[in-house]
Amino acid sequence: MTRSSLSVGTESPLGPTPFSAALELDEVGSGCYRAELNAAWEVGGGKQHGGLLLALVTKAGLAGLAAHTGADEVSEPLAVSGEFLRAPSTGTVEMTTEVLKVGRTASVVRSVLQQDGRSILAASVTAGRLPDVSDDASVLWTDLPPLGAEPPVEAIGTSEAKGPVPPLASACEVRIDPATSQYLRKERGEPIIRGWVRPRGEQPDPLFAILAGDILPPVLFNLGLPGWAPTVQLTAILRARPAPGWLRLQSSTMTIAGGWLDEDMAVIDSTGRLVCQARQLALAPLPRG
Repeated sequence: MTRSSLSVGTESPLGPTPFSAALELDEVGSGCYRAELNAAWEVGGGKQHGGLLLALVTKAGLAGLAAHTGADEVSEPLAVSGEFLRAPSTGTVEMTTEVLKVGRTASVVRSVLQQDGRSILAASVTAGRLPDVSDDASVLWTDLPPLGAEPPVEAIGTSEAKGPVPPLASACEVRIDPATSQYLRKERGEPIIRGWVRPRGEQPDPLFAILAGDILPPVLFNLGLPGWAPTVQLTAILRARPAPGWLRLQSSTMTIAGGWLDEDMAVIDSTGRLVCQARQLALAPLPRG
């Protein structure tokens, strides 16, 4: 595979920084914000990417908290838990925020995304300051999947796939580990997918780490179960600020049963630090007869 010509520092058709542009907010009232959902972040059928929506409500929640406290510096997300109520269409959305607690170590704000008067995503954002774990001595124990800091030459870029350009290809760079992408060869394998992701034109930040926690294809693809797996609940725990460079990813599941799928994602930065843990509950498509 040839590498995509678009990379960090290179402008995409969506502008120099597509991820930051997708999170632009307009304040329309006290603790209320407006944003535009772009078609570049669709995942098929006109549905918006769940990780982007969670990052968007998180940013609104942090903005609402800063406005409430009058703080000069916006807090960082420590944990975000979102309930996906409906799938929004591309277009205008509004977010309302309510500060539930202001604390020295952690504050909590409720952030609800709405479209056409209907609630789409309700999230609880726990905010504070991410720990500085750049010192190896602060890491008491860790058990992370073995992944190289950068994708190998044989990694499969979603923007290089045959046929129409896949969703998200112009918005961020995603590489899939060929050893865990049996579905691309119409084969079956374990429900584990590994890969790498980075934003176009900028470096990853905690909000992008939230997006990364939901960026890989559903692991059930490797079981021969293609189709949309809509997220019902998604929780992201932030562990550190990402270093510049690629984020390495591993997605896995413990059980797929009763029409439900759980997925756990580890997001590791270029220095080998765990920066985000994400867990979601999604609907699993039924096997085709």
